[in-house]
Amino acid sequence: MQKSNSNVDSPVSATIGEPQKPLNEMIVRENSGLEKVRKGVSYRQRPPVEERANTVQSNTSRKAFSWRPPTEILSEVFLYCLPQDEYLCPTPQVAPLLLTTICRRWREVAVGLPSLWCRLQMKAEHDNWEKRALCYNLWLKRSGGCPLSLRLECHTNWSELQSLLQPYIQQISSLKFDFFACDGRAFVMEGAVNLRRFDMTSLLYSRKDLDCFTDSAWARLTHVEINVNGLDAFPRILHLCPNLSSVVMIGILDPIQTPEPVTHVNLQSLRMSGDVFLSSAGALGLFDVLTLPNLRVVEACNIGPWPHEEFKAFLMRSQCPLESLIFGNSVHSTDRQREEYVALIPTLKLSVDPDSNFDMHEFLEDLGSEVDSTDQQQEDYVTLVPTFEFIIEPDSNFDIHQFLL
Repeated sequence: MQKSNSNVDSPVSATIGEPQKPLNEMIVRENSGLEKVRKGVSYRQRPPVEERANTVQSNTSRKAFSWRPPTEILSEVFLYCLPQDEYLCPTPQVAPLLLTTICRRWREVAVGLPSLWCRLQMKAEHDNWEKRALCYNLWLKRSGGCPLSLRLECHTNWSELQSLLQPYIQQISSLKFDFFACDGRAFVMEGAVNLRRFDMTSLLYSRKDLDCFTDSAWARLTHVEINVNGLDAFPRILHLCPNLSSVVMIGILDPIQTPEPVTHVNLQSLRMSGDVFLSSAGALGLFDVLTLPNLRVVEACNIGPWPHEEFKAFLMRSQCPLESLIFGNSVHSTDRQREEYVALIPTLKLSVDPDSNFDMHEFLEDLGSEVDSTDQQQEDYVTLVPTFEFIIEPDSNFDIHQFLL
């Protein structure tokens, strides 16, 4: 457990320069602060915070000299008061800022506890940037050199955010981009020597975009989440990130256009999700160019027909210790295909979405010739829409009502 940097354990040092107040009044103030914190935490956090707050309150009422809980206990209570969100917004009604408003001692303990200030969501907008920058800078100073997990939301010039972060660049271990009205592709990570996790799903990256990145920070990344415009971007990601162990890839999964064989010995987890309506009948070309000898998890969804032969050849070439193969929504494979994977890797654990056997492309092709309707139904449609044109296939024998039921 991290200790506070604030030296506030002595009752004397906490009251220098202030009139001495009755002990009962101090106890009431401490308890009222705990009650305020109780109301400021989320429902999921309430049980552990209640337990620690009750412990503190029982100590304050048991003995007169115990009205001031030790800094270590108070620090632990403060840590449990933090929201469970991945990134924290500087909101006065929520910890950690809430903790600085209860009393002077609580403020000293909270300000001196760096682990309270390691997660932050930063927004660069057109208005009030100066005020935001002061708040963000104070927050980051309180982190005391601890690893930072940051989310950058930019609606204007990203250079302001970059300038603000420069003194803390070596502390950043996790970074998420939410760049909207500005282009965050030019955000320079030079100096981010401890950056390990990078989420860049708010922008679409092509192979050409990624060719512009040469920052050494990429070489240290172990986890990347990225939105790609075409699968040609993926081999470039592997070249940029030799230490990558896991990747989440979403976006437009157009097939590989320029085959570039690549071997990556550290990648263990590959998760990808595309658009089933933009998929190209199973010919991704991705697994034709990859050799991943340490791959353990593959998860796919929303890519349409699964490239079975391509993936099977990849498994044989890579000789990887694949442990889990997950077919999510709108990934179309057959029982026989999945049996072949288990034959190659007997210990493989398969997880399949119920609609994995459904072939979207066949459905769309057959729908035109397999719709059953009566003359009366067709006349009803034309009555509603006089300009409506009907084209009926002769072998229309598919009952859409029964299909929907």
